[in-house]
Amino acid sequence: MSLINEISKRRTFGIISHPDAGKTTLTEKLLLFGGAIQEAGAVKSNKIKKGATSDFMEIERQRGISVATSVLAFNYKDKKINILDTPGHKDFAEDTFRTLTAVDSVIVVIDVAKGVEEQTEKLVEVCRMRNIPMIVFINKLDREGKDAFDLLDEVEQKLGLKVTPLSFPIGMGFDFKGIYNIWEKNINLFTGESKTSIEDTIAFDDVNNPELEKLIGDQSAETLREELELVYEVYPEFDAQAYQKGELQPVFFGSALNNFGVRELLDCFIDIAPSPRPKNAEEREVKPNEDTFTGFVFKIHANMDPKHRDRLAFIKIVSGTFERNKPYLHVRNNKKLKFSSPNAFFAEKKEIVDVSYAGDIVGLHDTGNFKIGDTLTEGEQLNFKGIPSFSPEHFRYINNADPMKAKQLNKGIDQLMDEGVAQLFTLEMNGRKVIGTVGALQYEVIQYRLEHEYGAKCTYENFPVHKACWVEPEDPKNEEFAEFKRVKQKFLAKDKHDQLVFLADSPFSIEMMKQKYPTVKLHYVSEYK
Repeated sequence: MSLINEISKRRTFGIISHPDAGKTTLTEKLLLFGGAIQEAGAVKSNKIKKGATSDFMEIERQRGISVATSVLAFNYKDKKINILDTPGHKDFAEDTFRTLTAVDSVIVVIDVAKGVEEQTEKLVEVCRMRNIPMIVFINKLDREGKDAFDLLDEVEQKLGLKVTPLSFPIGMGFDFKGIYNIWEKNINLFTGESKTSIEDTIAFDDVNNPELEKLIGDQSAETLREELELVYEVYPEFDAQAYQKGELQPVFFGSALNNFGVRELLDCFIDIAPSPRPKNAEEREVKPNEDTFTGFVFKIHANMDPKHRDRLAFIKIVSGTFERNKPYLHVRNNKKLKFSSPNAFFAEKKEIVDVSYAGDIVGLHDTGNFKIGDTLTEGEQLNFKGIPSFSPEHFRYINNADPMKAKQLNKGIDQLMDEGVAQLFTLEMNGRKVIGTVGALQYEVIQYRLEHEYGAKCTYENFPVHKACWVEPEDPKNEEFAEFKRVKQKFLAKDKHDQLVFLADSPFSIEMMKQKYPTVKLHYVSEYK
């Protein structure tokens, strides 16, 4: 009974949005409600010198953006909540796509003034492909922005969602009076004072009650009644099953910075969001309440603590319980490993845990055994699928700027590539190293981290490549493949797993190659097998 009970308490979700829509601030406020932190620090606000709890890498604090997914957990109303705060910046989309494989539901944050932005569209598309349940949070209502109905239309059209508002704003920006909570039938009045503490609400089941005028004034009361009437006519009633299947998306309004509308979101979320869901492996579907443990690595983070060269592999537990010091099978290496200090994350503190349950995220200290996508089980041969490695779009030679530090540089590059920050290609012809990334900002992060975490300096040189294509010959021994390797040797490299990669300099050369060597197949992802 206790396993099923523990699993039903778990809620593991990701927060996604375009950069600057207020994702990290919302995460902070959720932690504030969970009592995990006492005071919230907004990412950009200079008044609060604390910096955000969830941005622990130095470079994130300097730039005010999140570049790595952070994992945070807290308890709220006897539920155990795991949040994965993802980077919004498009250069780190790969990290976010991987994180989406580890969540059971998602909160999409949208800026009231900017509406739906391109990064939000890409991320929501990934969620729709996997039918992940989504709740939409429209943020920054204390600023002037688009009309609420226009925003709801935009969310439906641009993101292809079917929405139903569960709260509705009273005014906006300068006239912002508060929020009517449709889900709980009460009113939350905005005072603009409560940036770091928690607000009270006024129960209000009947909007036709004349008391409403006293609270928000005649004009606002009349507008609110008209708007709510329209909401009830136009939008479908909320249906929890449709939401959990990914067919209906509830919408909340609020201002995370002013701590407003966040509690409504959280209270409704723990009522309706799914507990851990089954996950597909190549061999079968794995259900959370199975007795035996299974889990997979969705993220690796090197140097969580610069004083100790440690790497943490983040594991999402898919089924059963994970116990400290018990040996588990590392499926890819086919060897048993045991872990003496598995970490759980509680706001910014790490704690060692003895038992974790399906739905939880555990950090395991790793000496280089894990790669992203690896599966751990109690002995069963399972491989969880759906963790992609994309073809990079930017390529540069990496050179050592300090010959005395060659060893540190190689170690640093190796570990950062394991983390999935970028991909490393070694040219067949001369052994030079080329780094490929999905976004250009990654090069800065790599350079910064090599210097500050490994004491190695590097420089880059441009390398004009259009795309990396993984090469799969029909027959490695045939004449055609040998000729392909001879003619294209300048453009051939090996990736980290020793797979052959063709670094094409233009779309034209990919087309030419396909025509000239029809038995040699090209793939844009490394997991083509």
